[in-house]
Amino acid sequence: MMVEAASSDLYSRAEKAARAIRSHTAAEARIALVLGSGLGGFAEEFEDSISLPYREIPGFVSSTAQGHAGSLVIGKVEGIPVLAMQGRVHYYEGYSLEEVTFPIRTFKLLGIDTLILTNAAGGVDVELSQGALMVISDHLNLMGANPLRGPNDERFGPRFPDMSEVYSRELQELAIEEARSLGVTLRRGIYAGLAGPSYETPAEIHMLRAFGADAVGMSTVPEAIVARHMGMKVLGISCITNMAAGISETPINHDEVMETGQRVRETFTQLLRRVIAKAPQ
Repeated sequence: MMVEAASSDLYSRAEKAARAIRSHTAAEARIALVLGSGLGGFAEEFEDSISLPYREIPGFVSSTAQGHAGSLVIGKVEGIPVLAMQGRVHYYEGYSLEEVTFPIRTFKLLGIDTLILTNAAGGVDVELSQGALMVISDHLNLMGANPLRGPNDERFGPRFPDMSEVYSRELQELAIEEARSLGVTLRRGIYAGLAGPSYETPAEIHMLRAFGADAVGMSTVPEAIVARHMGMKVLGISCITNMAAGISETPINHDEVMETGQRVRETFTQLLRRVIAKAPQ
């Protein structure tokens, strides 16, 4: 009985959050975005937009990370209704993975079936240069935890969801095709998600390369797992904002991450606009 109560409580809280968001808009969005470090400015370009601070949405927790505005923006891109998290919350901020992924649960109950996850990441593959974009083909969950641990509510998804295609191949192809039309190289790669908040050591990066990782970061993986648990199509795109420890001799700092995100913002937003316009509805 306790297990059932806990799982149904999550569902009811997500329903409450969805009702709160619906009270501010009549638009029926099918696409949601999570905008990572330095990339939140895209939401400021939405047409007919409104912005809801996370603190005003029941169940949402506030972002404390630099470069994450902590607002849900509702609007249109190329005339298509969308929702966007202008910044995310992270496991390293001290939140549980249930809190980190709660917005994704809410999106599903709002009718969202396509989720676009963006992030700032460190380059592990030496062929990825600073400022490059990478579409995520798969991930390594090295956070030491799984957001599906604990009671499972079948209304969200099955107890043991298949993860053989977390990131939609169809959406990967679309993103690569649209990047090509912009004259931008968008290669596929594997994203390794670690807990943070410390950056990785050179030894850890050496290990990640041996594991097959191309990029590394501190987000995205829990959101993608929860989205697939609920049957959502997921597209992940990383902006390589710095080269990982041991690849670059320069110490890593968050200001560099933010600066690179700003530098590639125009290219990134053009790509997102094209993907949203052509994504299956």
